[in-house]
Amino acid sequence: MTASLEQLRRCHFAVDLGAARTRVYVKGAGLVVDQPSVAAVNTKTGALIAVGEFAEKMTGRTPHYIRVVRPVSGGTVVDIEMAQRMLRQLLGDKVRRTLRRKPFLRAAACTPHDADPLAQRAAIETLVGLGARRVELVDTLIAAAVGCGLPVERPEATMIMVCGAAATQVAVLSLGSIVTAERIPVGGEAVDHAIVQHLRHEHELMLPSQSVRPLQLALSGNGLTLQGPASTEIHGRDVATGLARSVQVDTAAVRDAIETPLTAVLDGIGRVLRDCPPDLVADLADRGIMMVGGSALLPGLDQMLRAATGMPVHIAERPDVCAVQGLGYMLEGRIEPLVLDPLAT
Repeated sequence: MTASLEQLRRCHFAVDLGAARTRVYVKGAGLVVDQPSVAAVNTKTGALIAVGEFAEKMTGRTPHYIRVVRPVSGGTVVDIEMAQRMLRQLLGDKVRRTLRRKPFLRAAACTPHDADPLAQRAAIETLVGLGARRVELVDTLIAAAVGCGLPVERPEATMIMVCGAAATQVAVLSLGSIVTAERIPVGGEAVDHAIVQHLRHEHELMLPSQSVRPLQLALSGNGLTLQGPASTEIHGRDVATGLARSVQVDTAAVRDAIETPLTAVLDGIGRVLRDCPPDLVADLADRGIMMVGGSALLPGLDQMLRAATGMPVHIAERPDVCAVQGLGYMLEGRIEPLVLDPLAT
């Protein structure tokens, strides 16, 4: 990690292209972009109409010739040209002019753990299209660990869980590297989908895409814990008649509905611990698991993990921006590498 840190210190800006939100950190200016990864396009003219929050509000409300697209899926850029256009608009003219003045513009980007070469290439091409002459890729797990203040450079085990919209990544880190890791294709979107399907099958209710997150509605209060409210009122559209309707939903039934995707996450944590050396597992018994990512704020998820693993579970102070914040710390040179000098013989 020492060599890559030297390269990262020369970078001028960092990008975290997530399935749900895009964040950009500019060296010396801090976090300048934190917007949904959404763009609205006029299919007749090809013109970009809106990006970010305004484009997200247009979802499900547009005429036929306006299409709302998400150029990033599962942490991977699936539409390079649209991702470039979206980033240009999100950055704005002032920031782009500042970056263009750099004689040899360098950028850094987060990539999911074990991202294939095509996914890495797509991230590089996206930033090259913005004018970057060189792009450094950093594993999201390491960036997030740095961003939430974990001592990743020390010879001690730290366990991090990145709860994203499309996937959950779990890893044990030591000496600045990943000892063992697992990427589970279950995230906040899978949990939301499980709730939506439950409401459709059990109550014949469809939720509008622009309503408040169904997760927050159905799991208000203490969420996944038994101390939460017994029932919650949900507003939606009747499947048969198409008319607006409200139903009282039993939150215990909702907890059962989301048990399947969350069980997959628990299985992934178990596999990581089984592959981890015993000495490091002993460290984790005291340190526990650090949760980052937007879906880490799912009410009661930390208590569920604590009960299932028997280890302490902590949520980062700002879990949604930890990855890009970690890249920013590396750009600013706030993290010092642990130098291992060879012994003289």
